[in-house]
Amino acid sequence: QVQLVESGGGLVQAGGSLRLSCAASGRTFISYAMGWFRQAPGKEREFVAAIRWSGGNPNMADSVKGRFTMSRDNAKNTVYLRMNSLKPEDTAVYYCASSTMATMPSVPTLYNYWGQGTQVTVSS
Repeated sequence: QVQLVESGGGLVQAGGSLRLSCAASGRTFISYAMGWFRQAPGKEREFVAAIRWSGGNPNMADSVKGRFTMSRDNAKNTVYLRMNSLKPEDTAVYYCASSTMATMPSVPTLYNYWGQGTQVTVSS
């Protein structure tokens, strides 16, 4: 089966940094792009970033541009989200997901595999 496993979440002070990882494993599956989403209690799942395995710049949400960076390591089947200058409003469960769309979509309905999420808590 397909498995996406996030890691790297935790508790950090405002202004601090974290790097999240998402490793894909299991059976071969079609994936042209990977995305990061987040969901805070009582809110909709929100797009954060996406990147194509084939290269090119990532697609970053306006809310995190200049603070977060998405990258990939194809040899490890792993994508990363480096989060700098963290704010309390970044607190959420962060999910990685795989899409068959090479357009790096920003809507969760275009992703067909999801990880279980990792908690990021930013304190003031």
